[in-house]
Formats: sequence, structure tokens, C-alpha cells
Amino acid sequence: MKHLIYKSIVIALSVSICCSCKPKLTAPAPSKGSLDLTSYVAIGNSITSGFADGALSYNGQMVSYPNLIAGQLKLINGVNLTFNQPLLPQGSIGTNIVDSAYTNTKYIYTAPLQLGYSTDCLGVNSLGPIPVATVGDESAVSTNIYASQGPFNNMGVPGARAIDVATVGYGNPANGIGNYNPFFTRMAKNQTTSSMLSDAMLLNPTFFSLFIGNNDVLLYAANGGAPPTTITSQTAFNTSINTIVSTLTSNGAKGVIGNIPDITALPYFTTVPWNGLTLRQGQADTLNGVISFLGVNYVFTAGNNPFVIYDASVNTPSHARVMQSGELVLLNVPLDQIKCHKMGTLIPIPDQYVLTATEIQNIKTATSAFNTTIQSVAQAKGLAFVDVNAFMSQTQKGISYDGISLNAQFVTGGAFSLDGIHLNPIGNALLANQFIQAINTTYSSTIPQVDATKYRGILFP
Repeated sequence: MKHLIYKSIVIALSVSICCSCKPKLTAPAPSKGSLDLTSYVAIGNSITSGFADGALSYNGQMVSYPNLIAGQLKLINGVNLTFNQPLLPQGSIGTNIVDSAYTNTKYIYTAPLQLGYSTDCLGVNSLGPIPVATVGDESAVSTNIYASQGPFNNMGVPGARAIDVATVGYGNPANGIGNYNPFFTRMAKNQTTSSMLSDAMLLNPTFFSLFIGNNDVLLYAANGGAPPTTITSQTAFNTSINTIVSTLTSNGAKGVIGNIPDITALPYFTTVPWNGLTLRQGQADTLNGVISFLGVNYVFTAGNNPFVIYDASVNTPSHARVMQSGELVLLNVPLDQIKCHKMGTLIPIPDQYVLTATEIQNIKTATSAFNTTIQSVAQAKGLAFVDVNAFMSQTQKGISYDGISLNAQFVTGGAFSLDGIHLNPIGNALLANQFIQAINTTYSSTIPQVDATKYRGILFP
């Protein structure tokens, strides 16, 4: 699991939300169409679990998109549905679980984010994401809860890849740090013999949703493409998706499957500009006088300039070069190091904070191939298919829902949570509606859509 550390970023407080009257439409009576909704199971990763603002929390779990879908299914006359989630305690602040960098000697527990004021190395006080506590709630995930709360209909496990879903012992601490998932440890029926898939099948699902595969590229992207993270191989991904879907449909269950969004278009990768190095003429002149020792052939000028980054493919002793348009700086780049300690100029930004053009192409190529597999499997099995990639792409241009305007701008856009990767509650509601639309189209059902206006966006102090 990738360690995500977020630094304060100056944020404009001008958020434009306009409201309009709801038109009065006569909706068809809720019906299940050709679905058997006796048992609904959702399999996925952090998005499925309700992870947001950099951590899993009770409040986030309650607005997970599968839980919102389940709430709409319960509106159908005659449907007596239970949708059980591995809820954290209501009083818990929540937590993310992180492999300790490079050492793999312990897990680190980090707290969720909130908007607050902090002072940077220049003494400037600004509004941005800050942790709600110095550490996350380790106690919330340190005890297995299956006996008291299981089995679980929501099998969303933060950090899970498609290739992890059928892995036996995925929650087994005996595998060692970095080789098991503590989020699954707390909810597995048996830490040694359970897999996410086997535990899902304990509920004999008659209907399922599957949204998996993001982390098969995201873990690589969120580490700047730096070792040791890699993109899942196409062969392993294909095998995993086919195994998951074949198992879920083995008893005749119907379902819905979503594809993978373009990871590089998420706010986590688009907020910090590649040419965000702002210099005065005197600063540019000074930098031009000393930058040659890095082997960087570039003339800096007053105004915006590209950052200097480390690139192992550059054949110079320092492996340094300036960034090119289209390359990406990650949101977790240490901004104080840039502002006060020459990172991005005389100290190249390390590999793990940057995606180069080659790394971006690796991500896009894999995502496209993975999505071809997902859609092919959906068609072969007659499943409803959700083009999540198209939905997320639309957020780049902007979405209007019942008079509320949302887009993918970090914080001010209103669709994403403060980690820049996961949706906030209103974003989850809109995603749930994408799934519901696909279900209704495929199975002739009339499941009501979620009223997204009932769910919040970003909370400002």
C-alpha cells in the first residue's frame, strides 16, 4: 500500500454552486426486472470500501457507492436485502495503513485529512489538507471482526489489486509486512485460508458489483513509477478478472462491472503544474550560473519555469533534466523542500514524486488493455457494464447535477475528496447512479437513482 502524504496547498475559496428547482417527473415504480436480489455482494478496492480523504472511516463507509446502491435496491417492493459492511467504530477517526518506506519492518497508521490552516517554511499561512490527528486509529483495524459482525456483503478492501482478489491468505500476518493486507485481516473469516473471493462466495451472491483493477496501475503511478512498484502484467490481470467473474457467476448470479479510469487525470496527478517553478529575473540569472554542474541544458527566465527532476534514463552523472509539458508532479511532493531547500532546481525532484512521459504512457497502455479485458468479459457473461473511465473523464470537463456544478479541480471542483484520488460523498452518489443506470439498461429494472443533492462535497472550515 502506497504511503500518501499530503502537504498544504494554497486554495482559493471561491466555490460556485448554483441551485435550480427540481422538475416534477413521474418516475416508474421501482422494480428488479430480471434480477434476483436475494444476496448482493460488492467486490473492489478502496473506492468500493468508502475510503476517502486519505483514510477509511465509518462516515466514508456509510456513503460507499455499493452501500448507496443497496439502499436503492431496498426501495423495490418485495426486496428484503441485507448489505453488511465491515464498519469501523463510529467514534473512530479512521485510518490508512502504510508500508514503512523501503524497510518493510512495520505498518504506519495515518489519519484522514481535513481542510485547515498551516504555516509553510516561508511563514505563509494557507488553507489546505491537514491530518485530523498525528496518527491513525490502529485499534480500529487491529482486531478481527468477522465472528461478531460478518459475513460481509461489501468486500471492498483498500489497496487490493485484481490479482489479489483470489489470493488465499491475503489477510495473513504470517506472510510478513508488505505481503498481506491488514484491512482484509480484520474482516477475513479465516486469515490463513480466506481470500476476498472465497469470503464473498460465502453469501451465495445472486447479484454482484465488481469494480477492481485501479490499483493494478495506481500503485505504480502513485509511486512515480519508481521501484519497487510495478504495473500488473496483462496476463496476470486477464487471468484474475476471468477467475473472479467466472466464480461469481458460477451459480447463475447476474452483476455489473466497471472499468478503470485514467489514473493520470485524477487531481492527485494534475494539481501541481510541471512548470510551477516561479522565478524573478535575479533568481533565474543566479540559477543559470550554477545549474550547469547538474548537466542541465536549459535557460531559466523570469516567470514560470519547468522543475528540474531526476530521470534515470538521462545519460548524465546527475541524471537530471527539466520537466516537459504533459509530465506530472504528484500531489505528495514535499512543497517546503521546493520552496525553501532548492528541490526542483539544484536538487532534482526525486523519481517517486514525478511521472515522466514514458511512465505515463506505460500507465495509459496498461489501462487501455485492462479495460478491453473488463469489457470483453462483461459482454461474454452478459453483465451490465459501467464505463467509469468515461464518467471520470466527464468530471474533467464538469458535471451539472440538479443545479450543482462539479469538476475534477482539487478541492474547489467539489467531486473528489482531499486525497485527490477518491470521490467525496456527492461524487460517490453520482458514481452509484452510473452503476444503477447500467443495471437498469441491462436487466430491464427500474431501480431509482440516488438523490445526490443529499450528500456533501468538501467541508470548509
